[in-house]
Amino acid sequence: MRAILVIFLGIVVFSCKETQVKSVTMKEDVSVLANDSLNGRKTGSTDEKKAAEYIAKRFSDIGLQPKGTDGYFQKFTFKASKNPHQEAEFTSEKNDSTETGENVVGYIDNKAENTVVVGAHFDHLGMGGEGSLYREGEAIHNGADDNASGVAMMLHLADSLQKKDSPKNNNYLFIAFSGEEEGLLGSNYFVKNPTINTKKITYMLNMDMVGRLNAENTLAVYGVGTSPILKQTVNANAGDLNIAENESGVGPSDHTSFYLADIPVLHFFTGQHEDYHKPSDDTEKVNFEGMEIVSNYIFNIIKDLDSQKKLPFRKTKNESEAVPDFKVTLG
Repeated sequence: MRAILVIFLGIVVFSCKETQVKSVTMKEDVSVLANDSLNGRKTGSTDEKKAAEYIAKRFSDIGLQPKGTDGYFQKFTFKASKNPHQEAEFTSEKNDSTETGENVVGYIDNKAENTVVVGAHFDHLGMGGEGSLYREGEAIHNGADDNASGVAMMLHLADSLQKKDSPKNNNYLFIAFSGEEEGLLGSNYFVKNPTINTKKITYMLNMDMVGRLNAENTLAVYGVGTSPILKQTVNANAGDLNIAENESGVGPSDHTSFYLADIPVLHFFTGQHEDYHKPSDDTEKVNFEGMEIVSNYIFNIIKDLDSQKKLPFRKTKNESEAVPDFKVTLG
């Protein structure tokens, strides 16, 4: 009997070791997503598809439930506009003039009434073209800061929020958006075709270009005016960060889609730099210690808001400044 028990315990221990998933660092995630092998993750490309599959695998390893329309994926078809000032159009038809992007969606179900959305876009510019600031021909635009950094931070937060001692008064929906560089396509599509009840979304957090925290620890936080408590919460948790706050819920990234659906938002951004939309935006230039600081800051905001009921939405004054065009120029 004793021998059988020893064998049983040995099998249990071995099984636990087999199912245990190695923790992945933000640096490792950025290194994969911003690798030359993905050719800049252009929306609708096979390389962007590979990036989406990597993110879905990471969601699965972390323990997130699939929350797309096809497992972790939510596909959408669009017709790209030849006019850089005109929004791309969604379409149900598939032909030679259309392209397909796909959001990647994972969920932590805490059996709560409301849900927090945490998002970051994973597409970039491919070999350049429209949107690139590089003027010397085609080259791989890896987009390490823009926006492999945001996706890596989202994955890091997902891992933290899955732990037993994490805030549990809300559910958490994590979305890696496709098509941001084409005009907020993925987030726009999700808001119009949600996989959860958007009336139960208490707020949305967006991370776009969060990998270049400077020596002054300056972090821009947009959307602090979209719900009454946000400004206080953002500043109360700042610690050593110097917060450059902006009240507007409208800006050149995916939080705008949620704000326009009357959902409070916060958008985090460590600032523009000389490598923005150029092939030189590579992994070795990312400040990973700074990313840890920003990630911990966002986690503390989530903890601070955990005791709140659904946050009330408030329109911000300068909404009209960026809404009509809906075309991305930054991030």
